[in-house]
Amino acid sequence: MEPVPSQMTVVAISKPGGPEVLLPETRAVPKPGPGEILVKVAAAGVNRPDVAQRSGSYPPPPGASDLPGLEIAGEVVAVGEGATRHKVGDKVMSLVAGGGYAEYCIAQDGQAMKVPAAYSMNEAGATPETLMTVWHNVFERGGLKSGETLLVHGGSSGIGTMAIQLAVALGAQVITTVGSQDKAEACLKLGAIRAINYKTEDFVAATKEATGGKGADVILDMVGGDYIERNYEAAAMDGRIVQIAFLGGAKTNINFTKLMIKRLHHTGSTLRPRSNADKAAMVAAIEAKVMPLLNEGRIKPLIDGTFPLKDAAEAHRRMETSQHIGKIVLTA
Repeated sequence: MEPVPSQMTVVAISKPGGPEVLLPETRAVPKPGPGEILVKVAAAGVNRPDVAQRSGSYPPPPGASDLPGLEIAGEVVAVGEGATRHKVGDKVMSLVAGGGYAEYCIAQDGQAMKVPAAYSMNEAGATPETLMTVWHNVFERGGLKSGETLLVHGGSSGIGTMAIQLAVALGAQVITTVGSQDKAEACLKLGAIRAINYKTEDFVAATKEATGGKGADVILDMVGGDYIERNYEAAAMDGRIVQIAFLGGAKTNINFTKLMIKRLHHTGSTLRPRSNADKAAMVAAIEAKVMPLLNEGRIKPLIDGTFPLKDAAEAHRRMETSQHIGKIVLTA
């Protein structure tokens, strides 16, 4: 293996603003500390929180890199003290607290996973953030079980496309909301039983119709706003609504009576500020319960497109059109 250089190219946020503020610069290659590994990045996923961080509304947690990028895949080129899960030369994918838009990135040894046998590096780079978000929120928090129904808002997003596949593979049926016919077709192809165009249909009525009047057992929502009250309508008795973002606004007027009548649970979480121990526990659960499906290629991220690292601004422009289906990836 080539020696690790002292300098690397990164894409930094020069100031809060539009995609044009993402500019390449040269920085020192970081050194892994205790429990950390250094990864030569082959692919880095682009996610909504990157856009929020770039615009100035989602600062990195204390101690994290100021560079955007929450998930990477690549080769381990150095290991810190006490890092025993992975060794130099291993191909890994990992959630990171920041720093993914770079040629080299530090990852926590406990959060890195071996690249699944059936995956390309680009697919691996598009996986950790959505996989961990879906696993924790739909299955750990939402408690989705085989035979139940999941309603996913934004089914064609990176998170949506992962949620559909994972839920279907684990025996649930999936209904999703989308904004166009091609997005609907993509979701049905992944195994959803119904794709509701929210621009022309009422998702509450459509969900009830698709479930014989029962409603959805689990709802994964990144919209918020007026969807919150409508989710309560669309939920089944003892339904669980899991909030992972508020793209439609974090405030709304709501009648909470349905919460009691239907015995609903409304919970939510964000992944980035969670402790390393929490994230390592999620990884351990995923390795035990989900990794066989990834190794067989039964679940794969849908890739909308790839961009070279230096063109990160173009990748953000693509994401902000909201026309993408699946994941956007930066490549080495």
